[in-house]
Amino acid sequence: MRGDQQVKQQEMEQYSAEEEVTKESQEVVDKKEDPNSGEVVPSEFGYLQRNEFTSEIYKIEVRNLGYFGIGEFKKLLKSKLKLDMSKIKSPQRKDFAFVCFRSQEDQEKALSLLNGYKWKGKVLQAHIAKASADPLQRKRKEAGNVEDVESNKRQRSSAEATCPLSGMPYEDQLRQKDSSMKELIKKFVGELKKTNRDSAKNLENFKYEGVLPSPAIDGYRNKNEFTVGKNGQGEVVVGFRLGSYADGSVEVAEVETLPHIPKAAKWGAKSFQNFVRKSRFEPFNPEGNAGHFKQLMVRTSSSNTNELMLVAGIYSSNLSDSDLMELKRDLKEYYETIEEGDFKCSSLYYQDVKHREAGQMVSPVEHLSGSTHIFDTIHGLNFRISPLAFFQINTAGANVLYQKAIDLAAPKAHSTVLDICCGTGTIALAFAKHCKQVLGVEIIPDAIKDAEFNAENNHISNCKFYAGNADDYIQSMVREVTYGTPPGSPLNIIAVVDPPRAGLHNRSIAAIRAAEGIKRLVYISCNPQRAQRNWIELGRPQSKQYKGDPFYPVTAVAVDMFPHTSHTEMIILFERKNDVEERTDVDRNQSTTLVDAGTTEIAADTIGET
Repeated sequence: MRGDQQVKQQEMEQYSAEEEVTKESQEVVDKKEDPNSGEVVPSEFGYLQRNEFTSEIYKIEVRNLGYFGIGEFKKLLKSKLKLDMSKIKSPQRKDFAFVCFRSQEDQEKALSLLNGYKWKGKVLQAHIAKASADPLQRKRKEAGNVEDVESNKRQRSSAEATCPLSGMPYEDQLRQKDSSMKELIKKFVGELKKTNRDSAKNLENFKYEGVLPSPAIDGYRNKNEFTVGKNGQGEVVVGFRLGSYADGSVEVAEVETLPHIPKAAKWGAKSFQNFVRKSRFEPFNPEGNAGHFKQLMVRTSSSNTNELMLVAGIYSSNLSDSDLMELKRDLKEYYETIEEGDFKCSSLYYQDVKHREAGQMVSPVEHLSGSTHIFDTIHGLNFRISPLAFFQINTAGANVLYQKAIDLAAPKAHSTVLDICCGTGTIALAFAKHCKQVLGVEIIPDAIKDAEFNAENNHISNCKFYAGNADDYIQSMVREVTYGTPPGSPLNIIAVVDPPRAGLHNRSIAAIRAAEGIKRLVYISCNPQRAQRNWIELGRPQSKQYKGDPFYPVTAVAVDMFPHTSHTEMIILFERKNDVEERTDVDRNQSTTLVDAGTTEIAADTIGET
């Protein structure tokens, strides 16, 4: 489900130029001649003349929208007008939007339907929009001289770019994160009160319990996605980007000194770096979509140090079929022979990371060598992990995170837990022994196969998993539980959501709101700043879009899943409005022992307004 939600969110937000701009290799010049028309075009728009598709060519601007929601606008375009757009981009200004298409025919159809169309009491205006400029080339043009920009700009180190708190004692890191989460909760409460005037009385007992520390502070990341590029000296490096393409940066730095990367992952990056440097094929260059080696995913196991999965991301558009076969063969032979100390690749995959086709959610992978999966352990349960499946980055921290989620959800022997965005089934199986049954849904079929295997492998029989879109399954899962409960028997449904960084799509929130059988919801977020949008949607008054009683927050707990970085995981227990008054089974006054972080009561008279 995480993959699905990310794709949906990307449709709504402005794409970075690295994702949406396709270009060939070019020198940094102010002007470039179009080989077809002979016209001279600015370099920041040179990507439009390339051979690869970009929907920026077929973009329109729709004005006079007034105040609108992206979801309802998308519904108008897709469901009512039957327009096949590739993405919507809505700037902060809320009276217009850009819509991109995949062909001139679709663009012209949209212009004819939208221009003059009456929607929400307004007459829409639609016209062809200018393509977005390549931000890297734009910044270089604005600077006037590339060499001066690069020499005068202080480049961040890899530590500053990826783990900015690494120079701070861990106790101080927790204090800083605790302060940040308090401010975030305060802002959320203020916004919810503005959105729902009846919420104040339901927020009087809402409390934030502070930050729980991670059992593992160094080397905890079991999944790392490295970029292949060049450092400031022009050397090929497999590591982390020091900045974004949109900010004008393409430099990559090594990861050897980073404290949050395990030694096995560092070896994976170094070994791949050596391979790329010796290969006749080139590292990928985002300035012109030239080259081949683009990225490397490294997955490690905390329970079995001999398991190391490498997924080599190759940009294949510049390769012939024979060249691609040669590259794969070279990769396979290299990793089947190389072994250094305790480190050896146990699972090798190839991933095709060229520009995605229409409707393609993830870049496909191909198994090249070794085992097809790796295994790890959470809550004493063994989990099989496929290359693209979601698994918590910090395995030791996941034990703390899931236990706290179980404590807050407080399932009973007769409870049913709905695991929305279930991935490989880690949350579902952790909850299984505490409730009657768990129903999980996930958009990625391979992840569901892993979840089913994991349930059988751990001898757990009260879990059922569905491959599909959560929007379509939430209501049906609730009906299945309702109809399967004998008359007179207690009905207790608890939903647990652990969405991607972008949060849940508003359709999923609407489905949860409409499912009246769900009385309690545990929301786990790896990006609390973005998740606030979902939290507000859960607490909005009933409306045509959000049916059913609102959910109000009861308890919030942060878990430091990402030591040395500024990121923090947040768990919030939500309950239905009517359910809040009926709670008798959970003691909400129990304090939690924290590292330099006490319990903070979120009372209406202390945190009211922002």
